[in-house]
Amino acid sequence: MSSQRHEFVRFALEQGVLRFGEFKVKSGRLSPYFFNAGLFNSGASVGALAQFYAQALVDSGVEFDMLFGPAYKGIPLATATSIALAQHPDLSGRDIPFAFNRKEAKAHGEGGTLVGAPLQGKVIIIDDVITAGTSVRESVDIIRAAGAEPAGVLIALDRMERAGADDQLSPHSAVQEVSQKYGIPVISIASLGDIMAYLEDNVELAEHQTAVAAYRSRYGV
Repeated sequence: MSSQRHEFVRFALEQGVLRFGEFKVKSGRLSPYFFNAGLFNSGASVGALAQFYAQALVDSGVEFDMLFGPAYKGIPLATATSIALAQHPDLSGRDIPFAFNRKEAKAHGEGGTLVGAPLQGKVIIIDDVITAGTSVRESVDIIRAAGAEPAGVLIALDRMERAGADDQLSPHSAVQEVSQKYGIPVISIASLGDIMAYLEDNVELAEHQTAVAAYRSRYGV
């Protein structure tokens, strides 16, 4: 595990964003861990999160011209990451534009559903996680309709988890399906594999290793 991934897992734990125990998740499964990026909810925590996003994007080597944040969680993520990228030492002072969408079209002023810079060039979609891929699909449609090119998806955590009912599990994770369907890379700051590696190295959290490993064995890719 790279130091960046290790530090992000530690940071998520410190902020209470990553927790261990027993949690009923959106799919109805009982998960031994829970990741809620909505709990990055202060200036300092979102500022630090944006630096992790920016570094993951730069390290990926994926070419990009701007960011797009799908409503609603993607809005502050795109905004903060754009700021972090503008200050990144490897980007030579590039000023990275960003845009986001509204859920409801605005009927006055400039109207429409898009806010921010015009969508053009290679666009990175930024969100917290990919569960069903709905926001990615909508974002890809918006970007292509504007004549721009979806260049990748940037997320905080890849759960590495297959979708579907227990007796009809998909052979691929949501992240893999998005990448294959749209032909674009999905970049994550960290993954379930990184969480497991962190557990192995942390005596205080060792009690959760067995449950997380069993969950990955059942649902993971």
